[in-house]
Amino acid sequence: MKYPPSHHQETKFKNVIEVVKNYPFATLITVLNNAPLITHIPIVYEADKSEFGKLVAHIDKFNPQVETLLDGAEVTAVFQGPDCYISPSIYTTKQLPTWNYIFAHLKGKVKLLTDSETVKSTMVGMTSFLEGEHPKYILEQDNPRMDSLVNYIVGFEIHITQWEGKFKFSQDKLKKDMNLAKQELIRSQKKDVTAFIERIIDDHENGQKASKLSGS
Repeated sequence: MKYPPSHHQETKFKNVIEVVKNYPFATLITVLNNAPLITHIPIVYEADKSEFGKLVAHIDKFNPQVETLLDGAEVTAVFQGPDCYISPSIYTTKQLPTWNYIFAHLKGKVKLLTDSETVKSTMVGMTSFLEGEHPKYILEQDNPRMDSLVNYIVGFEIHITQWEGKFKFSQDKLKKDMNLAKQELIRSQKKDVTAFIERIIDDHENGQKASKLSGS
């Protein structure tokens, strides 16, 4: 049996890039001494004259993963779109439980950005993209804080060589059930996470305070 099923594979590059643009907080994966290194960072897409364009990102210079980010090194960036559990109860036909999701996997080769002004420009561009059409903040290239910050980050591009879209949304079901699964995916994204976030952050802060008091 072929895996993944062809009906779960997105065939249009533009749809994969839509995931990248709408869910830019990505998982960067590299390998060092046969062990995977993983960092979660915002990564933005830029079209250029190449076939697929490039991704642009920054990483803390003290992050061990920096050792793997050499010119020409191959890396993978994973972008996770919406996902949710699909209960058989939503269908009009008898089914089993499943999980629907939208992912984009992009592979490419690293190009380090060594000029500080270039790195600043990418920071300005990323901020502009993340702020959106109606920005409440504009990062200026000559912002004095940038002069010190740029010394603590590594800027780099990923020139895309391969891409894959893993889009699972009940394509193997009847059209009416597929539509119900789509609506469930949309509904799931509106879940109130207030209690979860408050509980997790409060518990984290209490743990940090306890560690300081114990001297650990």
